[in-house]
Amino acid sequence: MEATAALLVAMVRTASPQVRSYHVFGNADPEGFAAMGIVETLVHTHDVTDDLGLEWNPPAELCTRVLDRLFPEAPASTDPWAVLLWSTGRADLPGRPRLVTWRWDGAPRDEVSGRA
Repeated sequence: MEATAALLVAMVRTASPQVRSYHVFGNADPEGFAAMGIVETLVHTHDVTDDLGLEWNPPAELCTRVLDRLFPEAPASTDPWAVLLWSTGRADLPGRPRLVTWRWDGAPRDEVSGRA
């Protein structure tokens, strides 16, 4: 995991902010790809620890940052880890239907209509 994280960090640090890379949900900038890599790490770690019956909770600030970047429509009024699990179809969230399909938005923020 450390080697994979180091590759992700190196990519983000060395890539020009203007670089766009393909993703099935749409082209992303380095920041978007970094956020996608973080989400993949967090939710798949959850998948493994959940299957093993272990409790694991990542830092709330990290969850908030990737939610803001990739899931800007996600609710912000509850625990960010619970919201991230809900946003990726892995958990229920009180007052909201469980997601059967989901997708993130890795497009550069300046290229997305209505966002700063």
